[in-house]
Amino acid sequence: MHCPFCAALDTKVIDSRLAAEGNQVRRRRECISCGERFTTFETAELVMPRVIKSDGSRQPFDEIKLRRGMTHALQKRPVSLEQTDACVNRVMARLRAMGEREVPARLIGEQVMGELRQLDQVAYVRFASVYRNFRDLAEFRDVLDHLDGEADVQHR
Repeated sequence: MHCPFCAALDTKVIDSRLAAEGNQVRRRRECISCGERFTTFETAELVMPRVIKSDGSRQPFDEIKLRRGMTHALQKRPVSLEQTDACVNRVMARLRAMGEREVPARLIGEQVMGELRQLDQVAYVRFASVYRNFRDLAEFRDVLDHLDGEADVQHR
């Protein structure tokens, strides 16, 4: 690790501890040459699978796009940023755990709908209406009836 102050190559670690709920290692370092101290953070580089779009094209996974889609569906809903982050992290963790190099975009959309269904039913319907490209009110009714049916089963 280069010293950010004098660019020397020789630094030593003087303290290490876990950070970010155990997902990072925080290291305090000291430059052997100039004696300055600085902090580094180490995280695992986890490779996300490529996304196979419906037209057959492939593109890199885009966390920003995933987050934007979920945030858009959750707009003006009583859901915290922390809850949204947790949903995004769960979707990404499941995709990584699959161990596939490529996944269909449809699979990611289904994962997002599953998360939104648990988090906020209004956001779920919003996302589903765009994702499934509802053509008329009957398709909206089908989804709402299905959600009502699930709610009736849960309240029994």
